[in-house]
Amino acid sequence: MNDTTDLEQEEYKMTKKQRALEIIERLKKEYPQADCTLEYDQAWKLLVSVRLAAQCTDARVNVVVEKLYEKFPDVNALAGASVEDIEKIVHPCGLGNSKARDISACMKMLRDNYGGNVPDDFDKLLALPGVGRKSANLIMGDVFGKPAIVTDTHCIRLVNRMGLVDGIKEPAKVEKELWKIIPPKEGNDFCHRLVDHGRAVCTARTKPFCDRCCLQDICKKTGV
Repeated sequence: MNDTTDLEQEEYKMTKKQRALEIIERLKKEYPQADCTLEYDQAWKLLVSVRLAAQCTDARVNVVVEKLYEKFPDVNALAGASVEDIEKIVHPCGLGNSKARDISACMKMLRDNYGGNVPDDFDKLLALPGVGRKSANLIMGDVFGKPAIVTDTHCIRLVNRMGLVDGIKEPAKVEKELWKIIPPKEGNDFCHRLVDHGRAVCTARTKPFCDRCCLQDICKKTGV
């Protein structure tokens, strides 16, 4: 005997795009504030923070960068700093040497090529040392208000679990698939809300709290 309700059967038949639009609307109600959890007040600072955030919590990054900016308060100061001096401050974020090298090289390029400003062009952002697609999308969306999809670990895990993509783990491929079903104006905030939802409800290290999830009737629960 099939014990699924008619409603559940209809929800299961939703196309990926229909499911995506419904998920977007429900997450808007659940998490009305869609903000980046990295703290910054200038574009270059977000570039620094997102590089430090690799394999490190945003909370720790927010503490570490305060010390970094006390000593090097602007692009020119940070560009002129030695890699060793940068590493001494950022080492609590892990991978200190490689992150310090990238930050140093990135700030030098901003200083020398862009007058200390962060370019608002995706390809130019990708050309900056230490900046990948995830970071470039974050800058485009949060700083410049342009369409963006940030495929971080929360995004990749949740969109697979929800059934918006099918078993795809490579960030660039996930991004490509999401562009097909997520309206451009919604992408950036949607990804921020996935982070909130992934931390609060659809957790990775424990069993997700499906019983109190606002998406429980339309989520495919893949892998749960």
